Amino acid sequence: MSTVIDTTAATQQQAPPQPQAEGAPLLELRGISKRFVQPVDLAGKLANLLGARNSASVVQAVSDVDLQIRAGEVIGVVGESGCGKSTLGRVIAGINPPSAGEVRYEGQPVAAMTAAQRKAYGLGVQMIFQNPMASLNPRMRVLDIVGEAPVVHGLVPASGKAEYVAELMRQVGLDPEYAQRYPHQFSGGQRQRIGIARALALKPRLIVCDEAVAALDVSIQAQVLNLFLELRKELALTYLFISHNLGVVGHVSDRVVIMYLGRVVEVAPTEVIFSRPAHPYTQALLAELPQLDAVRRDYRPIQGELPSPLNPPPGCAFHPRCPHAFARCKVERPALRALADGHLSACHLNEPAAPPATP
Repeated sequence: MSTVIDTTAATQQQAPPQPQAEGAPLLELRGISKRFVQPVDLAGKLANLLGARNSASVVQAVSDVDLQIRAGEVIGVVGESGCGKSTLGRVIAGINPPSAGEVRYEGQPVAAMTAAQRKAYGLGVQMIFQNPMASLNPRMRVLDIVGEAPVVHGLVPASGKAEYVAELMRQVGLDPEYAQRYPHQFSGGQRQRIGIARALALKPRLIVCDEAVAALDVSIQAQVLNLFLELRKELALTYLFISHNLGVVGHVSDRVVIMYLGRVVEVAPTEVIFSRPAHPYTQALLAELPQLDAVRRDYRPIQGELPSPLNPPPGCAFHPRCPHAFARCKVERPALRALADGHLSACHLNEPAAPPATP
């Protein structure tokens, strides 16, 4: 269920930007791509012996993504299901290695890190998953779910685990008396708070939130979002907030990254995304966003279906669904270009020689 947020109010209510570190960003992506290859199965190999031409299936989940995340910043990543945003989050968190490109943490390439540096990276970047019931071990008590990793990595002694977990539970709004319970004994919102406590237990600098409120009721979503903002202020955290809901992202983010079929199509400060979106896909997403206002407007869903990443269209991937597409869009992929300070867009319409957009 989507959260209904007034987009005008969302940009006003978001937390003020935190001071950003000078120099190198906390985390940087350079040309990151991620491919998943499905080999030909036995039936396909047998068919090839008879003259068929079956080959391995390649899904280009993420393509050539460049992104900088500075300390204290909240980056929102938005797009439809299948656009690659969760895969991008898993690459950043170190769960999936990139197929191409480079991840840099605190100015150092992750691939060239020493064992000690890689451990610092692994502890410094944590992830909160969409479904807390699936991401929490049902056979472990909260005490062990939250407290096991910091003990293993030497952040707290085994004798201090219970006290450490109790403090984390208080920090995320849970009663420490519940530390001996199992995940199934909690509500959905409480389970997500356990997931947040587990991520905080390793004292991270960057937290990747993958649809962290999508599985919750609307009223609980608001509580968890407010908790994220409070923790950001208290602990100087940096977030990569992944969501399909622009209203939610507008409430918490400093900058927004729009993805479509594995590529970044627009990047801008949150207030710019909501007031002056440059890419037709961003405009279409905003047009679908429910708004609480007195003006009646027609609901216009995005036409067509998201193309298959197994067979992406040539040129601009959005052109089969774009109401402003012209001949060039079908054959030439637009580059991500700077329109203004901090505002990037990948659309031929934003180039000086582009034809006028159709109404």
